[in-house]
Amino acid sequence: MVGTRGVPARYGGFESAVEEIGWRLAERGHEVIVYCRNEGQTITEYRGMQLVNLPALRLRSTETLTHGALSATHAVLKAKPEMAFVFNAANAPFVTGLRRGGVPTAVNIDGFESKRAKWEGMGAKYYRWAERASVLRTDAIIADSRVMQAHVLAAYGREAQYIPYGAPIAHPGDDLLAAAGLHAAGYHLIVARFEPENQVRELVQGYIASSATAPLVVVGAAPYAESYTQSVRAAAGDDPRVRFLGAVWNQVLLDQLYAGCLTYLHGHTVGGTNPSLLRAMGAAAPVLADDNPFNREVAGRGAEFVTHPGDLAPHLAAAESDPAAAQARGLLGQEWVAQHYRWDDVVDKYEALGTQLGDLARR
Repeated sequence: MVGTRGVPARYGGFESAVEEIGWRLAERGHEVIVYCRNEGQTITEYRGMQLVNLPALRLRSTETLTHGALSATHAVLKAKPEMAFVFNAANAPFVTGLRRGGVPTAVNIDGFESKRAKWEGMGAKYYRWAERASVLRTDAIIADSRVMQAHVLAAYGREAQYIPYGAPIAHPGDDLLAAAGLHAAGYHLIVARFEPENQVRELVQGYIASSATAPLVVVGAAPYAESYTQSVRAAAGDDPRVRFLGAVWNQVLLDQLYAGCLTYLHGHTVGGTNPSLLRAMGAAAPVLADDNPFNREVAGRGAEFVTHPGDLAPHLAAAESDPAAAQARGLLGQEWVAQHYRWDDVVDKYEALGTQLGDLARR
């Protein structure tokens, strides 16, 4: 598994997917190698997966590429796997080398990366090229949403295999909330990387403009976006209702935050199947999401939608006046995840695709 920060998962959706898919494949008897760039990491085995820790040039524009180049070289010259799952279309330059080195490859292209604000200019041009190159050069394309699957077919005339993320069904309790000064059904929640396309600032502004009395808890950070982080905090001003928790790596606490909220505000606009949305729904969080095709697909009937963060106020007021109705909506979302986003079903598809590609290597 190539192209992420690796495991243990400490960053985002791709890393969580690699961990959840990887340990299950290892448990099924497969030899799983995960290439990692977690700074300072020295462990070489985790949950049955073999870890290869390699360096990267720690700049936003070069980190993925430098680590991807080293990972692909190591895979071809040393590890010699039967196949490779490559996560992130940014790694497109290394797909041809893997295949020429006898490693059949499937690329998970994620969402519309070129539309992310952090890649504007040359970065956006690179991602547009990388998406096209990934689709045309690899042995198989993985789309984590039906929206992206349709995009690949329409743009490139190639069928992508739909394999979403999964999410656990969580009943985590609430014993850790008190230490954070919170109680169940007593706050609204945002969990997101601080990036413009996730609309964290706009969600905070929409909340500030409302008459909500329950606090807004904001979980997240961004290692390369200090100016945007400052703008999010500036949007909150000195309003005592807004509480910033930073990044939360304690997964039990994170699940309790999801499970205990009155509303989970989800502003993501350019991704495929979003892992934080799925995890929130798996914990029965009442979802209030940006109205776009990605969120409509993932949330199904288990959410309410707004076309603009400025429209949050009546939804927040409704949740505060009738918490039971909000909770019922959250349970619908949890049921939806249990039916459509089971990790074991996801891994079945990765296993089948890996076996198919492995057969190519043995021909």
